[in-house]
Amino acid sequence: MRYSVRSIRSVVVFGTLLSVAAFSMAAAFRLSAAADMRQAAVGLIELLTPDQLSVMLKSFDDEVRVGWHFIPKKERKGVPLRDMTEPQKTASLRLLRSALSEAGYSKASKIMLMEKVLKELEGPNRTWARDWEEYYVTLFGSPTSENEVWGLSFEGHHLSLNFVCRGGQVLDSTPQFFAANPAILQTEVPGTPHRKGTRMLADEETLAFDLVNSLSEAQKQKAIIAPEALSEIRGAGETQPPTETPAGISYVELTSAQLQVLEKLVDVYTSAAPADVYAQRMAAIKEAGWSKVYFAWAGATEPGIGHYYRIQGPSFLIEFVNTQPDAEGNPANHIHCVLRDMTGDFDLPLKAS
Repeated sequence: MRYSVRSIRSVVVFGTLLSVAAFSMAAAFRLSAAADMRQAAVGLIELLTPDQLSVMLKSFDDEVRVGWHFIPKKERKGVPLRDMTEPQKTASLRLLRSALSEAGYSKASKIMLMEKVLKELEGPNRTWARDWEEYYVTLFGSPTSENEVWGLSFEGHHLSLNFVCRGGQVLDSTPQFFAANPAILQTEVPGTPHRKGTRMLADEETLAFDLVNSLSEAQKQKAIIAPEALSEIRGAGETQPPTETPAGISYVELTSAQLQVLEKLVDVYTSAAPADVYAQRMAAIKEAGWSKVYFAWAGATEPGIGHYYRIQGPSFLIEFVNTQPDAEGNPANHIHCVLRDMTGDFDLPLKAS
């Protein structure tokens, strides 16, 4: 593999932008997440050209608001980072940082920069460009107004983040999708921001293995719903999550030690949001009742072989799948995971199927 000075420099510059956005928001006084997001959105809008604004800012009722996906695509809604000036990129990343916790932003930035690794691993005959600046920002409604509803989508390969805000409140923050290919980087790829051994979405996987492997045989009879893993999360790209009855083992059938692992695993997903949104998510789970939460597993209970799990309660659905090989062909080293709102994604009421 050959790496030009320009290529290496571009990685460093973009990585610096990611870091600057994170530092700027972390150092600032945090208001509510919605207030921070609105302030960042207004700052971005002020930097856009009229042509960019016409592409990025859509009506809140535009049907593209509820269109989402994480697969590589030739066209997406919004304006990609690659078509922005450096100040616009920084403003866009500040907006993303305002919408996530430190942990959530770290995941998002690592996923974006992993595109550079994929570009090198897949080589010149790859199907997709693997551009680490091909992440799109779209705004909906009236982000400049303190009282009107507005939305944000930040999306590209392996990343889809969607928000609805009004006033000082984030009304909805799902679908929240993160993915990793490779989940564990098995090869040193010079000139890229990730080193050999870099692991993506580790807690989402290791805690789940800890939980399923702590179950007794009787518990596994309830928790393991299929010998083979699902090939993909359910409802990928659909406006609302699947509405099937929860499967697996109930929260009340777990030991106290197992409950701690399950709650920690749920926390990994919910804590990708800023503190006040995280608190709202956890309060909704508690209000609906932890006793109504179920954990289900399918597939192998060891790494390197396809595996899947879901955690479902009245207010949320988590799904995780690792069945695909990575870019080098290593089996089950490609994670997709999602958090969805069982009262309705995109601040829309859930319609029963």
